[in-house]
Amino acid sequence: MSEESKRELLFRAIFERNPIALLVLGICSALAVTGNMATALVMSICLTLVAACSGAIISALRHHIPNTVRIGIQITIIATLVILVDQILKAFFYDLSRQLSIYVGLIITNCIVMGRAEGFAMSNPPGRSFIDGLGNGLGYSFVLLVVAFWRELLGAGTLFGHTILATTRREGWYEPNGLMLLPASAFFLVALIIWLLRVIYPGQQEK
Repeated sequence: MSEESKRELLFRAIFERNPIALLVLGICSALAVTGNMATALVMSICLTLVAACSGAIISALRHHIPNTVRIGIQITIIATLVILVDQILKAFFYDLSRQLSIYVGLIITNCIVMGRAEGFAMSNPPGRSFIDGLGNGLGYSFVLLVVAFWRELLGAGTLFGHTILATTRREGWYEPNGLMLLPASAFFLVALIIWLLRVIYPGQQEK
């Protein structure tokens, strides 16, 4: 595979074929963990690692997986990686692990991870599958981090917990918008991202 095709496989999944914007996958976590940048970043890293590594492993084993049990084996591989990631989070980032609650575990059934395993890794070599998983994970991360940026900034006046827009009675000039901290606000932000990407890439528009 040429270097140019590697770049295309990686970067097209971020914008042109973004899994959330184009296929509207992974919406649940986009609504649930984007209240602040820290949880969105950690969730993004977790899903990207699982998507890339599971794609490479499933691809490497694809010729040895019986067709009748392929879904079960894919879920087992993905679940093993998710459990490993979850245990690392609990060991080193316990507070963030508690904030993410069940959503790290739900990566097992995330449509982005499952879809790339079945739709790409089962018919492509490990290198391409790793890059495809990495690209789709970065596309997912792009949407999560953009949504989290605006929700935390406008909802609390902070980024990663650090004050950006002064809100104290003594120094403050910005009144936080409580609506931005509600999951419903993520719907509007995701919709705006989808609209913007479909304006930039007209091929994404439904005929």
